[in-house]
Amino acid sequence: MELEAGYDNVAKPPSEGHLARADYTLDGGGNRIAAARRHAGAFLDRMRTEYGLPISQRVRDLTELVVSELVTNAHKYALGPLLMQLRIGADGVDVVVWDSDPAVPTVRAADPGRVGQHGLEIIKKVAEKLFVEREPVGKRVTARIALTAVPDPV
Repeated sequence: MELEAGYDNVAKPPSEGHLARADYTLDGGGNRIAAARRHAGAFLDRMRTEYGLPISQRVRDLTELVVSELVTNAHKYALGPLLMQLRIGADGVDVVVWDSDPAVPTVRAADPGRVGQHGLEIIKKVAEKLFVEREPVGKRVTARIALTAVPDPV
């Protein structure tokens, strides 16, 4: 996976044209993770139907997985609402999650005995690109899932 300017550094995603995007406010409560997954599935279904994009079941599953991991992290570590944006272009799906916590997430060293806290490890394995941007309030994390040649998870 390509990481722009190193994962632990703040990096800007490239400004690429997108065919469509959808924005969601995910209010508090544990159901926001399931709601985010439903939004992602519905968005991808609409893009397949409206634009005829080749969205495989694998791309859909990986997108929903990345949505779950990013929203779970934001839900766990940030107070207040979360914002999710889904963007799609000819090459990929961008999952963008904003939260109010300014701390840049880090991937922990591999530890097979550790229970939990593997979300970013998973995202790094399945996403083509991963970016973190600091915002005036909080941060924005963007993961890109390729529409074709999706890397195999390990």
